[in-house]
Amino acid sequence: MKYYLIVGEASGDLHASHLMAALKEEDPQADFRFFGGDLMAAVGGTMVKHYKELAYMGFIPVLLHLRTIFANMRCCKEDIVSWNPDVVILVDYPGFNLNIAKFIHSHTQIPVYYYISPKIWAWKEYRIKNIKRDVDELFSILPFEVEFFEKKHGYPIHYVGNPTVDEVTAFCHSHSESFGDFIRDNNLEDKPVIALLAGSRKQEIKDNLPGMLKAASAFPDYQLVLAGAPSITPEYYQQYVGDVQVKIIFNQTYRLLQHSDVALVTSGTATLETALFRIPQVVCYYLACGKFVSFLRKHILKVKFISLVNLIADREVVKELVADTMTVENMKIELERLLFNKEYRRKMLDEYELMAQRLGPAGAPRHAAREMMKLLKK
Repeated sequence: MKYYLIVGEASGDLHASHLMAALKEEDPQADFRFFGGDLMAAVGGTMVKHYKELAYMGFIPVLLHLRTIFANMRCCKEDIVSWNPDVVILVDYPGFNLNIAKFIHSHTQIPVYYYISPKIWAWKEYRIKNIKRDVDELFSILPFEVEFFEKKHGYPIHYVGNPTVDEVTAFCHSHSESFGDFIRDNNLEDKPVIALLAGSRKQEIKDNLPGMLKAASAFPDYQLVLAGAPSITPEYYQQYVGDVQVKIIFNQTYRLLQHSDVALVTSGTATLETALFRIPQVVCYYLACGKFVSFLRKHILKVKFISLVNLIADREVVKELVADTMTVENMKIELERLLFNKEYRRKMLDEYELMAQRLGPAGAPRHAAREMMKLLKK
């Protein structure tokens, strides 16, 4: 069969590459064409455009590149019609992908599958109308989405498990090094580690890292290790690090988590990864105009939490310090609890186990691929 996939960022490239590999196991004759990245290209098929040509974040960058964005959409639509695949598989990236879904639904008979559903439960819930109209099958990686889509909106979906479980499980099975190996490879001290995961975008790092460093520096018996984002230079970090004693290591986030005692983490998939490594954490996300943002969060956002850990557990497992509550003092208080209050620490680790049970076992790409093949063969 012919599969056309569309992703718009690095995480989509990762998840789509695993899905493609699983589809090849189910369908050895699978032929792929895609808007994607290097990981997808390594699996095989034809890359039409790299996701880096699509990824514009924020109001101003999008406004400045509208002509390019529309040209990419037009190119994608024309290419799909020309190639005429058996299915179009959209991966996250809803601003672009829902537009493609609308076109495919109204102009062709090609089925549209959505892998990693848009997070409309948090924002832009009105998009459910577009999804019901334009998406034939939706594949979810978050268990609480089943209730949202099926019970609240009467739209049946497929929960296939979470690919982050697969990624962490695979890493742990293939990496059994000692703490001594880790500190020797990275020229670290022989002291327990406080991990800092300050985000992958420059604005996140600018907003979050200075406060995280100040809070973590209050514990001199621990060394601070910062997970460097692949797209950020050491020089960019240095302007916020200053004289603070912190080691920055790149492309080793999972190794860092494996050998940490506690972590300060910005919201996002990193909070889930940290939990799956069973590392106690504080979720930190600074936003300008903190009190106003906190008001909006309470009265406009549709969710009680911002971290995936708490959303999956449906209760506060990890402390979220967001907007006006993200202060150096609050981070220090929470770090102290996690480092020295054994009962507090143990409770969080126990809650991690319950969250992991809700996610289910590894195998999300394989489950999704098998379900897709079953549906396509009908």
